[in-house]
Amino acid sequence: MTNLKGILDSIRKIMWQDNGLNGDAQRIEQLGWMLFLKIFSDKDQELEILKDDYVSPIPEEFHWDAWAGNDEGITGDELQAFVDQKLFPALRNLQVGISKELSNQRALLVREVFEGNNNYMKSGINIRKVLNKLNKIDFNIAKDRHAFGELYETILKELQSAGKSGEFYTPRAITEFICEMMNPQLGEKILDPSCGTGGYLTAAIEHLKGQANSIEERESISENIIGWEYKPLPYLLATTNLILHDMEVPNIVFRDSLDQPLSSYTEKDRVNLILANPPFGGIVANGNEANFPGFKTKESADLFLVLMIRLLKQGGRAGIVLPDGSLTGEGVKQRVREKLLNDCNLHTIIRLPNSVFQPYATVATNLLFFTKGEPTKDVWYYEHRLPEGQKSYSKTRPIKLREFEPIKKWWNKREESDIAWKVDIKTIQERNYDLDIKNPTKQEEEVIYSSSEIIEMLETSIVASNELLFRLKESIK
Repeated sequence: MTNLKGILDSIRKIMWQDNGLNGDAQRIEQLGWMLFLKIFSDKDQELEILKDDYVSPIPEEFHWDAWAGNDEGITGDELQAFVDQKLFPALRNLQVGISKELSNQRALLVREVFEGNNNYMKSGINIRKVLNKLNKIDFNIAKDRHAFGELYETILKELQSAGKSGEFYTPRAITEFICEMMNPQLGEKILDPSCGTGGYLTAAIEHLKGQANSIEERESISENIIGWEYKPLPYLLATTNLILHDMEVPNIVFRDSLDQPLSSYTEKDRVNLILANPPFGGIVANGNEANFPGFKTKESADLFLVLMIRLLKQGGRAGIVLPDGSLTGEGVKQRVREKLLNDCNLHTIIRLPNSVFQPYATVATNLLFFTKGEPTKDVWYYEHRLPEGQKSYSKTRPIKLREFEPIKKWWNKREESDIAWKVDIKTIQERNYDLDIKNPTKQEEEVIYSSSEIIEMLETSIVASNELLFRLKESIK
């Protein structure tokens, strides 16, 4: 089998030598569009063989094989000019018809990917070197494609430390645990309205593949797995991610999930299952809070929660991530929680350590599980603790799926303990629907940080504060 890791490591080294690339986020975007086009072109070749009426939506001169596939092909200034002056303009302006034919659907995919992303590399020689490395991978070989799908996760994980881009990546252990607990079924419509790089969607795809016993059932997975994303880079990465998981036309819509009035969503828009990590700490832009009468707030996590309640069918269920800040607070925040508890059965809250999303975010987070259609009577809390001897999660020591095994055993046979407790709705109502309920058996521990840890936390806090100030300034322009 092809040495995929070796190829990826070589590409990284080449990109680090290019003056046009500044930081992980740009490098990942650069690799992202190149990977997308290579994977897309390989799939085109397969579809042209399998489907008599399929024609690639990419004009012949811009197809991978025509300009990139020959290792001795154009390079240097000629290649640089071709990419910047011909390739990107052509793919950003692909003609898209109104029919739902496969070629049209794939044309729209290419256009939306290239409309929002850029070529940052400034050396045509380096571009050629990267292309030649990618030419060693054949994404139509199932083993290579699936192996690269696993490796792709390491590329996405690098976003976690890439400044504000970290918001688009949820640790794989979290996505897989939530998916397993929600247990999606074939035929169910499954939505992530803030899909980022597609972690929840791919977890659901792999879960459903195990249930599919026919071509028709496998095709239904692609139709029923839905993502919404409004930032170009994660849209590109999520689209590529789903293609690597055998989705010919990923059902990911390039849109702002908060841009429509809540009342515009009717029964036909509702779904059976929502898996999501909505953006938190963000400031809503473009006056979108006006779309949520009675719940007007600039806090994105709160509006996403109201939206998700609206989008669930009766009996629909959700597994989501929310920060501590959404569990408490007065005014709009209280009304949002009251709506959640009245409209849904919020049966479980898993309390996570505050380092799960480091270094992007250091706030404490929670996993919420609820079912729409009946009010909450009791909420079970479970405190997920750090592995013994570990003070926090980090880039080198992230949260692992195996850590959730005790919760899985507890899930269907719940008992109170030093890490699990139940709170009735009357108590919550008396607290003004405050859900930030600490473990009643736990004594507060004094945490002593080293100088380097304090400096790292201060740097993270300053970056987050500057980002918040920027968004506030943008929102009042």
